Amino acid sequence: MRITMIGSGYVGLVSGACFADFGHQVTCVDKDERKIVALHAGRMPIYEPGLDQLVANNVAAGRLTFTTDLAAGVSGADAVFIAVGTPSRRGDGHADLSYVYAATEEIARAATGPLVVVTKSTVPVGTGDRVEQILRDTRPDVDFAVVSNPEFLREGAAIGDFKRPDRIVVGTDDPRAQDVMSEIYRPLYLGESPILFTGRRTSELTKYAANAFLATKITFINEMANLCEAVGADVKDVARGIGLDNRIGRKFLHAGPGYGGSCFPKDTLALLKTAEDYDTPVHVVEAVVKVNDARKRAMGRKVLAQLGEDPRGKTAAILGLTFKPNTDDMRDAPSIAVVQSLVDAGVAVKAYDPEGMEAARSVMPASMQYCSGAYEAAEGADVVVIVTEWDAFRALDLRRLKAVMAAPVLVDLRNIYDREDVERAGFHYTGVGR
Repeated sequence: MRITMIGSGYVGLVSGACFADFGHQVTCVDKDERKIVALHAGRMPIYEPGLDQLVANNVAAGRLTFTTDLAAGVSGADAVFIAVGTPSRRGDGHADLSYVYAATEEIARAATGPLVVVTKSTVPVGTGDRVEQILRDTRPDVDFAVVSNPEFLREGAAIGDFKRPDRIVVGTDDPRAQDVMSEIYRPLYLGESPILFTGRRTSELTKYAANAFLATKITFINEMANLCEAVGADVKDVARGIGLDNRIGRKFLHAGPGYGGSCFPKDTLALLKTAEDYDTPVHVVEAVVKVNDARKRAMGRKVLAQLGEDPRGKTAAILGLTFKPNTDDMRDAPSIAVVQSLVDAGVAVKAYDPEGMEAARSVMPASMQYCSGAYEAAEGADVVVIVTEWDAFRALDLRRLKAVMAAPVLVDLRNIYDREDVERAGFHYTGVGR
């Protein structure tokens, strides 16, 4: 199949490279000329483990190409995927669909024959209807079929998620579009990945419902962590105890500083706005959003509490800045609120992250010092704070860490260390919900 991806960001690039690896002929289109030049040179615009090699292999095989020319990319395609950004709209929290609609108009003008247009971007319920209207109004002479096909990729594990998905959701009632989508995903279907065909609006809502539910699990266990601290229980054991129930499951039950990233914050907010528009409030999700925002600020106060009554002039070492490991994504990262709380209190902040420091510069206070490693960040610090659970931080030499610090205090916001091991090394240890 000939596939065109409009947008070569996280979703478009990963999806395009994986489709090419399945044997399809894929063209990735992006308006950002610098991004396309970088991709031609083998430089990835994002950090995702294994993506550089996957792209290189398929470029070398002639199955994957990049261009800024949308018309050339669309010409002759069997399916065009819209994978542009849908950030929260400034001021009201609705998803900003301007990029989706602009791409739709360009696709319509460039179409040379019958075409399946697929919304891969995360979009609110009813967006596919508007996309279809734009296509038909712009080019009434072309037979378009509009499909919703949401992505369920975890940053840091996106290639594995794409190639071994829990499910593939395809929203369309058009038989021709179903045939095209079945052929595109045939390699996964042969591997017994279930394809769920639904109505288009159902597919659109499924994406938001899934992210809201996962955000709810994270927020629930964080609330339980607060209760554990108050009553003297251990949230890691609570999570094990409930996670072994197959009806609940163990995933997303890891207490921490709150969720962030490109999906959960904006998608829960967009779902709230959609529910508000239809006068069907979802109070559970409302609570999740409020609790998560408060959670991040509370983690800043948790660190400050370890610095004594007057933290001004003391130094904190932050290990991990990205919202999760194996990505360079800083969007809504809990570290932003933690660092800002410390800086506001007069604390000097030093930080290290294996991949996210360049992206952090645009969202972190200018006073924050960036370091080349964990031990450099800890040098002279009164507290070390683990904010992101990168593998590089899971086996720190605690004795070496203690030797370079001004005071042996470790705040583990991800619970990756055993309290007894840390205290045996001479540290004062504070975890989450323990």
